[in-house]
Amino acid sequence: MKSPPTVGQRDKVVHVSALNEYVYCPRRFYYQRYHDEIGTPYELVDGRSKHQNQSNRGGWITERYFRADELKLHGKIDLIESEGGVFTPVERKRSESGQYYPSDEVQLTGYCMLLEAALNEPVNVGYIYLYSTDERHAVRITDRHRRTVREIITRIEEMSVGSIPPLTDNPEKCEACSAREYCMPAETARLEPEKAAGTGWEDEI
Repeated sequence: MKSPPTVGQRDKVVHVSALNEYVYCPRRFYYQRYHDEIGTPYELVDGRSKHQNQSNRGGWITERYFRADELKLHGKIDLIESEGGVFTPVERKRSESGQYYPSDEVQLTGYCMLLEAALNEPVNVGYIYLYSTDERHAVRITDRHRRTVREIITRIEEMSVGSIPPLTDNPEKCEACSAREYCMPAETARLEPEKAAGTGWEDEI
């Protein structure tokens, strides 16, 4: 019988939510991973509350944990639908903007890959449900999606505490970022302009 993984072993695999966080901003992910300086933002608390409320509707079976060492990936899927023997993961998002983002597609792909590893069969479609519009969107998972997930896992594995990722290429992401007081993008761009070269902050100063 296979022994359950220890905490140390679990740290060697990437949590699916980390894929989303890395795509949003590698620098923000760096501060979260190595300095635990993100705190608990309002959006996360509100999202957890919505997840809890949603999980009580209709007696849905939700939040199933999966781990695949061969993928170096683990995570908890919000909801898995089963229809005609076809299993489809659903990722639920708060999304005040009423739309989902490429980072959400990457996260959903990670869940599809975990599910297909568990089932030993392809999972080529997943859904992103948006609380703000009460709509869900079907996403067809392609080989390009899967390659992106593997590339991000490799980048996360190659991260080190001594190498801080560059500033984001989209300063709008910084406006509500909970890591901003540690990242200090504006201050960095003014005081160390060489670190802003080639980023979205280069033209903001």
